[in-house]
Amino acid sequence: MRLALTLTCATLLVTAAQAAPLTFDAALQLADQTAPSLRAKGADIVAAKSSAISAGRLPDPKLAVGLGNFPISGPPAGTFNRDSMTMATLGVTQEVPNGAKRQAGRDRAAADIAAAQTASEAEGREVRLNTALAWIDLYYARKRLAALDEIDRALAPLRTSAPAQVAAGSTRPSLALEPERLSAALGDRRAELTAAAGKARAELVRWTGDDAADVTGALPSYEVDPTALRAGLDSLPALQSFDAVGRQADADVALARADKRPDWSWEVTYQRRDPMFGDMVSLGATVGLPLFSRSRQDPVIAARAQAAMRVRYEREAARRALAARLDADLADHAMHHDRLMRAATTLEPLAARRADLERASYAAGTASLSDVLGALLALAETKIDLLDREADVQRDAVRIALTYGSDAR
Repeated sequence: MRLALTLTCATLLVTAAQAAPLTFDAALQLADQTAPSLRAKGADIVAAKSSAISAGRLPDPKLAVGLGNFPISGPPAGTFNRDSMTMATLGVTQEVPNGAKRQAGRDRAAADIAAAQTASEAEGREVRLNTALAWIDLYYARKRLAALDEIDRALAPLRTSAPAQVAAGSTRPSLALEPERLSAALGDRRAELTAAAGKARAELVRWTGDDAADVTGALPSYEVDPTALRAGLDSLPALQSFDAVGRQADADVALARADKRPDWSWEVTYQRRDPMFGDMVSLGATVGLPLFSRSRQDPVIAARAQAAMRVRYEREAARRALAARLDADLADHAMHHDRLMRAATTLEPLAARRADLERASYAAGTASLSDVLGALLALAETKIDLLDREADVQRDAVRIALTYGSDAR
């Protein structure tokens, strides 16, 4: 009962922790713990390690039971004790593959474990990257909606003043409809942003397994160092997986070459005869003769050597592609950062200044209501565009760090 109570409390604590909004690091940690794809890769590792236990060991011995030299013709036909050669046999045979073949089997098992581990590391990076991007998308979706609400609140005084101005004759009646038209436009924009937030939250739920997933806390901080990233490409799981496949191919080559060395086996047989003749024991050994390697083993060796060479060519191609993608991502990151700085230092201040000037002109009677509403709508779009640009920079930094960085959390 005490154990059941403890497990129940632990379950409630985990559920409560998952129901709370997630910080960036907490979302990554939860994804690491619950992602089904990572558990599947973990099962592959366990399976590879289990298979390695039997690698390189001798095959099971064989038990032979038989009846030898039983007469079927002549005077002793059909009898067990009238012929001195009739005997019951009981033997054991053990096959012994050559040492090179057994070592190649152990090397292949070790390569299988390494391949499963690198596949798990690569999948872990993919899970963390998708979780991180979903968290950032939801974070900025919330901020975009907040910015839109701020503009909507700024429109409230204009909605209430427009009918009064029409009644006073200071503006045309048709302009009284402008606040409602702008509210409808902002409503459409809010619907788009709400849908984007829903999609981002659905992705976060997918990767964390938390049905009530939401975001809280500060944005992550990643340093993008192009020199270090380029220097660390060879240590990434995406390339280490090719190294593991290369070791598997090398083990297959060694196994094919081992077939050119003779295997052997030994056997012991006990032969039971009629007591008047006496029992016997036989010992024997068998050795394989790989005499025709040119037409048997050598073609297999050549084929597996070419397969190993193919893996190395594919690794080099993958490395070049990875380096090219890194350079492209760095270029995009620089471009997005430049656009963000331009929006933050020029576009957004100008839009805010324009809105302030139009409102001042409207109060002084030198600008129309339509001018003010247009300026406010432009300010709303500029604020949202600024958040879009900021999100692009954050997504770039996260993608680069979690894809190419040596520490992918």
